[in-house]
Amino acid sequence: MKEKFLEYLKQYCQHLQTIKNYSPLTIKTYNTPIKDSILTSEIYEEDEKIIYDITKYRIKISTQSNKTINKKLSSIRSFIKYLEQQNIKVYLQGSSSVKSEKTLPKPIETTNILDTLEVCNKDEKLIIALVYSLGVRISELSNIKIDDIKSDWITVLGKGDKQRQIPLNSYIKELLEDYKSEYKDNIYLFQKNGKALTNRQLQYKIQKGFEKIGIKVTPHQLRHSFATDLLNNGARINDISLLLGHNSLKATGIYTKLNTNTKLKQYNNAHPLSKEIG
Repeated sequence: MKEKFLEYLKQYCQHLQTIKNYSPLTIKTYNTPIKDSILTSEIYEEDEKIIYDITKYRIKISTQSNKTINKKLSSIRSFIKYLEQQNIKVYLQGSSSVKSEKTLPKPIETTNILDTLEVCNKDEKLIIALVYSLGVRISELSNIKIDDIKSDWITVLGKGDKQRQIPLNSYIKELLEDYKSEYKDNIYLFQKNGKALTNRQLQYKIQKGFEKIGIKVTPHQLRHSFATDLLNNGARINDISLLLGHNSLKATGIYTKLNTNTKLKQYNNAHPLSKEIG
């Protein structure tokens, strides 16, 4: 798909030269950011539509000045408009503002997470693994019930009482089966005296787990590590946004659950806990 768009870009530059009569320097100011966005962004077909998701490109250029960013985005929009004039329908995504990395919590090194999972107790291990594998908020984890867990998916109740389904990797499945066999009479996955553990109680267990390797970690950092590692390993930004329960990034109109074998495979290939731990 990217090779095809690079060819479209050549045609567009030719159009700027012959039809628009732009100078070589002006054409270069269009060509450079568009080419960079093609190489950096996610371009794929879904539901018979071509999606051009520039979110990763926006993150890449987020440290540049607003004026520079706006110029580059304007070039990309002009390119998309040209394609539409050629009857090539492309859906541009990721054009909304993206926060600078400096505003995000620092992700935890994957090796530190894996080391902690090796030394913490059973409760701490499952809680940490779930937040890291599912990207759930600590409040969402508190509300998970045994009945919410199926063979390959778990149903999570998020903000605004919106449900979403998140796939379970093989590592989590094994931990859950062992845990559920011991606490099969539970209503909630994590409970005490018949009541769900509170956010503070779950947060304390996460902190105690990471203290065993001498570092301080918050649940939000762990959730951010989930998103960061998926992104770095090739997962689509829209799929990550869906898994997190965010509303800031839109896929093809509305969010839908990841219930196709292709997307399940993408998730399992991208998450570190889905890979063999040596």
